[in-house]
Amino acid sequence: MHWNQKAIIADRKFYDRAGPMNFYSGYRIHNYHFAAYGAMFLGQYMPAIAAADELIETMPEEMLRIPSPPMADFFESYVSIRQHVLIRFGKWNDIIAQTLPSDPVLYCNTIAMIHYAKGVANAALGEVAAAESEQALFRHAAKRVPDSRYIHNVACVKLLAIAEEMLEGEIAYRRGEYEAAFSRLRAAVALEDDLPYDEPWGWMQPVRHALGALLLEQGRAAEAEIVYREDLGLGGTLPRAQIHPDNVWALRGLLDCLEQRNEQVEAKLIRQRLAFAAARADTLVSVSCFCARGPDAAQQPAGTSAGSCCA
Repeated sequence: MHWNQKAIIADRKFYDRAGPMNFYSGYRIHNYHFAAYGAMFLGQYMPAIAAADELIETMPEEMLRIPSPPMADFFESYVSIRQHVLIRFGKWNDIIAQTLPSDPVLYCNTIAMIHYAKGVANAALGEVAAAESEQALFRHAAKRVPDSRYIHNVACVKLLAIAEEMLEGEIAYRRGEYEAAFSRLRAAVALEDDLPYDEPWGWMQPVRHALGALLLEQGRAAEAEIVYREDLGLGGTLPRAQIHPDNVWALRGLLDCLEQRNEQVEAKLIRQRLAFAAARADTLVSVSCFCARGPDAAQQPAGTSAGSCCA
């Protein structure tokens, strides 16, 4: 996060002098993307949303409308980073209050991701019917996203496939269909693990954080512990690109699992690591995913008003 923020300062000097209509915009956007990604893992909402908002601010619609090469295919997807940030930090009311872009063709991926985010938000708040309505809108919108639309090295249709499984899992969970919910979330994990290599990783919030939180909420701590160990790189089965050592979210989940089985030795070590990680966060991380109803998790205070996502 720190060094990408430094890069953004330099980028902004170039932007103020030369504007956005140049090849270097691809590098600028990448730095915003990485700053938001790093801030999310640190539990720092303010720099994450600031990076997402400034990315949108410095990517005008006229840039996306350049037909050759088709700039929308390369850059429109980055507008949806804001949705990942809002979900990560449980800003359910801000998500629901968002308006859609006026051009459903130009902003096809963004609109699909907003409907996904609204579905997750309503599910987290227990509004199952509203979540199902957004799910239908998401599925319709996702069909309009062409195979040619990418976010860096990853086709957006691959990310929307993860969103489909995630959203169905969240809704099934709120219906009380726990086995179906966990099956869909595990399917989302498999899709996330199978994404093409990229930096940052194509799906910005690890699915394991949601899976672990909901397993733990249902008293299935042994299963949740395996999930958190994999995410932290303590399980030994994932490659380096797919593990997130010492991230505050999975540390919180793993410590909860250890405490539930009254484990003392490792818990002391993990508690220390969590204390270091939590000291850097600007958000109280009480669960590994705010979609769970842990302490202070079901209704996170609204942050910056969401308003219109991009225009």
